[in-house]
Amino acid sequence: MPYSGSAAWSNSRGVESVLDRWLKSNIVRPCFCADEHLGGAEAKVVPFPEGLSEPLASALQKRGINALYTHQARAFQLARERTRSHAVVVATPTASGKSLCFHLPMLEALRDDPDARGIYLFPTKALARDQEASLRELMTHAGIATSAIVYDGDTPGDARRAARERSRILLTNPDMLHTGILPHHTNFARTFQNLAYLVIDEMHMYKGVFGSHVANVIRRLLRVAAFHGSRPVLIGATATIGNPREHAARLFGLPEDDVELLAESGAPRGDRRFFLFNPPVVNAELGIRASYVKQAVMLAADLVRAKVPTLIFGHSRNNVEIMLRYLRDKVAPDVDPARIMGYRGGYLPEARREIERALRAGELLAIVATNALELGIDVGELDAVICAGYPGSIAATWQRFGRAGRRGGLSIAVLITSSAPVDQYLAREPGYLLGAPVEEARIDPDNVEIVIQHVKCGAFELPFARGEAYGGLTAEETGEALDFLAQRRVLHETRGTYHWAADAYPANSVSLRSVGWDNVIIVDVARDKAIAEIDWRGSHTMLHEQAIYQHDGECWQVEKFDYENHKAFVRKVEPDYFTDAMTYTNISILEESALGAATSSSDWPSGWGEVSVVEKVVGYKKIKFYTHENAGYGEVFLPEMQMHTTAFWLTIPERICAEIPAGRTAAIDALRGIGIALETVSTLALMCDPRDLGATLGDAHENEDGASLPRKAKGGPTAGYNPTLFLYEHIPGGTGLSQRIFEQRETLLARALRLIERCPCPGGCPACVGPADTEHSRKDVAVDLLRRVVATA
Repeated sequence: MPYSGSAAWSNSRGVESVLDRWLKSNIVRPCFCADEHLGGAEAKVVPFPEGLSEPLASALQKRGINALYTHQARAFQLARERTRSHAVVVATPTASGKSLCFHLPMLEALRDDPDARGIYLFPTKALARDQEASLRELMTHAGIATSAIVYDGDTPGDARRAARERSRILLTNPDMLHTGILPHHTNFARTFQNLAYLVIDEMHMYKGVFGSHVANVIRRLLRVAAFHGSRPVLIGATATIGNPREHAARLFGLPEDDVELLAESGAPRGDRRFFLFNPPVVNAELGIRASYVKQAVMLAADLVRAKVPTLIFGHSRNNVEIMLRYLRDKVAPDVDPARIMGYRGGYLPEARREIERALRAGELLAIVATNALELGIDVGELDAVICAGYPGSIAATWQRFGRAGRRGGLSIAVLITSSAPVDQYLAREPGYLLGAPVEEARIDPDNVEIVIQHVKCGAFELPFARGEAYGGLTAEETGEALDFLAQRRVLHETRGTYHWAADAYPANSVSLRSVGWDNVIIVDVARDKAIAEIDWRGSHTMLHEQAIYQHDGECWQVEKFDYENHKAFVRKVEPDYFTDAMTYTNISILEESALGAATSSSDWPSGWGEVSVVEKVVGYKKIKFYTHENAGYGEVFLPEMQMHTTAFWLTIPERICAEIPAGRTAAIDALRGIGIALETVSTLALMCDPRDLGATLGDAHENEDGASLPRKAKGGPTAGYNPTLFLYEHIPGGTGLSQRIFEQRETLLARALRLIERCPCPGGCPACVGPADTEHSRKDVAVDLLRRVVATA
């Protein structure tokens, strides 16, 4: 049962009792480096707008809705006035009722026109399923005798046929639209002929390479719709980002003037108490702090015992499973373990849906999740959110905190910082998190490598006519792309028309995420039953033989990893340790896009360009539960994983290494520390996720002109070569971050120097250059090197 008013009052008392305990605690209170009260806001409502039919108004009233928030009413009017605006984008905070902004105009269109159709695009299957249930309920209450069906990889064959033939609203995701619908658009002719609305929800998820691909999928959809004779109104919904209108225009392929932006929310907002919690130092010499994972469990346990519904976010699958296990143990026997659940990628669809149902029904006291619950899935009524580690962006942080406080009462938001440099920077400068602008979403749909793939897919769907312009390309540029494909016999030109000429099915070979997306199935050998699945890249670190795979707070040991057939066979065990994979990285340059001095006052070589990054899991550590001590090591024998991406590099000339009093080895170690600091300041300056960048060392040689260039060989500094620091993008193909680092290198290097100099540690710590592992101070040598390159000494 959903929480009642009396339960809400009871939980409000629970929140206040936990706050009182924390603020009086000599353990918790000293760790708070920020304690902010964020005031709430009253709802801004208006009567049902003109044009909203009586059946729909009645359906809303059955849900307890007797008026609309101002942004909902305005979105309804704009979407219905199709001549005024071709696209509407709603950019309001989490839990502000964005779904009604597109449900209401869509359902009115169904009532007005018996042939009208709609397509809803969601970034995940779970969100589509969640919205399907809500939409069907609203349609039933409104007396609309038609169906809305999810069409994705989990949809059975019979349901797919019904969706193609009878469904008037298709709810799908970009991957299925790309590979399963657009290439077979003739099977969906009735939908495309009468497409009234195209809804793109959670637009902030479509950024970088993924967003650039999705923008092209939308271009192809609109091209197919035009062929069938329709021109749908586009409705976008997004959480708060810095450039919602610009992002929508690029994603939709429209001029900004054709996009109406609604950014002022009329939804109420409850009071929120925000804390920034920095774990205590346990090793002052090395600057090491207590485990942020354990600290998150400690605070969550207080909330769970007080019966405060809580959501705990972890960075990774392993973190989620460890916190789930620890939290269940800590509150036992007072709390039933079944009321504390995990939620992450890899859980099977039926398991995820059962957890989602229990969340909505208020049956769970706590859920430990990855960013899978960051999106707008209905999570019921929560009063507290704990983030174990900085999520990577300000937008994601507030998106997560917005999952609590939907009742309108007081809620708690806690960010627990890890030892990572970015986290420690926020702990020293909490005002940055509270005052910095929200990040912008950036895409490049006209990237040559991306757009050429979608021109191929578009040609398979419909022939191109000479003189036709595709997306943001001019007719001339489109013609050049078509001629390029024709020269390679992918297309065939006949009388000014380009037809598909290859046997292959192009969409199947174009991944929207530019990485392998085949999943590995995990099989319990004792029952011969699949218990979970995991993405291909993640399988290398989590499913190597002898790995401890954690699932729902329990442990399985991997007995066999069938690499070729993408299956891992596991057996349930009860170890006192878990495993953590060790990865070795090599980097080599494929193409130099730009070269130059690191700063105007130095001759240190730097550059950016295309690189090949090879990662190989070489072993694993056994780590004791609770104490987190190393209990041993093991070897792993798996093939390498190769990624083509872009990188920025900075080389120390050998003569500088010779001038360092501590010696060449110390200089190389300090360069590794500079990489940590430079990665930190770059992440904040470019407003990107820390996981978007990686740092490693390589080496360089001198060319015929005496210039020091990174050599095209395996990474790792070698005697006689110039040590080189690489900052590379983790996303295949890159998103332009490395180029921006190169362009801003002088400023970023100066900021890295200030970060290291201002760190209070004596010789290096995780917050600046990492703990020193040599007899010399990594911090001092790093400062010496950076002062030379930025000429401040």
